[in-house]
Amino acid sequence: MSDFPEFEVIPAVDVQDGEVVQLVGGERGTGKRYGDPVAAAERWIEAGAGTLHLVDLDGAFEGERVNAAAIESVVESVSDDTGLQLGGGIRTAEGARDLLDLGLDRVILGTAAVETPEIVAEIDETHPGSVVVSLDAKDGEVVVSGWTEGTGLDPAEAAARYEELGAGAILFTNVDVEGQLAGIDREAVASVVEAVDIPVIASGGVATVEDVVELKKAGAAAVVVGTALYEGEFTLREAQDAADGV
Repeated sequence: MSDFPEFEVIPAVDVQDGEVVQLVGGERGTGKRYGDPVAAAERWIEAGAGTLHLVDLDGAFEGERVNAAAIESVVESVSDDTGLQLGGGIRTAEGARDLLDLGLDRVILGTAAVETPEIVAEIDETHPGSVVVSLDAKDGEVVVSGWTEGTGLDPAEAAARYEELGAGAILFTNVDVEGQLAGIDREAVASVVEAVDIPVIASGGVATVEDVVELKKAGAAAVVVGTALYEGEFTLREAQDAADGV
């Protein structure tokens, strides 16, 4: 499940305190709530989603998986046909393997990959292509620990380094525009795409169907959409159809 043979629009199911939440600019406490994660997951699958993007937001900030029960309920509720990727609070190779064995297709590592890069190779040994390294950029540098700490790393250079370590894909999030329906930064995405041969999943700032199309044109293999879908700016089908037409 590490490859995206066709460009895919992936709905986000971000979980905080057991509920679906969409943060603004990665700031804790800014989120709007959208109810039960299982209901959200079922809604998006019914709307045609082939993959779901699950995030334990509390886990991202706390450094441990806080919403494990809610996430597991989602995993149990969806069919094997639906791709599942999860990020937030996964800090060890053992923890990642447990999740993959539970039924997830990909684990998303952010802080852990930056702090101990060898964890990517370690997981890849037993579950090839299943690691997505999350590179979150703020003001042009990679940030970690729930977007609170700068690393000084350039996103494109970091992406190339993780590809060498065995990452199956890169999730590139532009935190500057996250959750604000303010539009995307196409150039930032294109620079990461050009640095690697593995798929790049773009995330952050998608406000319109045109944004989705632009990300496909920039070379992204998939795009994660949260706020715009929950707020009804466009439907999943509209976005996927527009991208398919490019």
